[in-house]
Amino acid sequence: MDYDRAWALQRRVQQRLIDAKLSTPPALLPNVLLTVEHPPVFTIGKSGDATHLLASQTELSNQGATFVETDRGGDITFHGPGQLVGYPILDLDHFFADIGRYLRTLESVIIRTCESYGINAGRVAKRTGVWVDSGSPEERKICAMGIRCSRWVTMHGFALNMNTELEFYDSIIPCGISDREVTSIARELGQSVDEDECRERVVGFFGESFGTTITKADSLEKLFERLSNAET
Repeated sequence: MDYDRAWALQRRVQQRLIDAKLSTPPALLPNVLLTVEHPPVFTIGKSGDATHLLASQTELSNQGATFVETDRGGDITFHGPGQLVGYPILDLDHFFADIGRYLRTLESVIIRTCESYGINAGRVAKRTGVWVDSGSPEERKICAMGIRCSRWVTMHGFALNMNTELEFYDSIIPCGISDREVTSIARELGQSVDEDECRERVVGFFGESFGTTITKADSLEKLFERLSNAET
């Protein structure tokens, strides 16, 4: 899915959840986890530094990539084929109204996923996201995160490198961090991974970590039908 289309979809879902919680009486609608793969695109957060984009527009075009300024937090990152991008659109009033805890919970989802592949993953102090061999001089980032929250309803999320072409990261200073490398599950294992299976692992750990049941939507139309009907 193109980045702009996914961004617009997130905004629509987020607004429906906000409208539901502000209605009288408040309506309880399903929270949503969108999982997508984007064509090559570099995105930068509202507090990001544009100088961390190292390529010109012509060079980006030659790579078949685009550049988008977004409303999420965080600096610059890359999305593209072989990467699992997750957009949780959750009303945190139904979980925990704590952004720090929310980010740590998202990190735990990815850490558990990496560990299920035998990859030593963890956190790095003051650096959001998930890292391989964290705390060592060779630590490298495998998953970037950046979110936005309005009335405790989240959007944007995480980007886990599965079989991602890491050469794209040469065009940026990823997340504004110049002294660490970026990696992928495929690079760590020395072979590509089944992306559908990896997505299912992430979704499973997500449900466990947030203490919720996840039901797959058959289509976007059915998703919006569910969001249009209040559930008790």
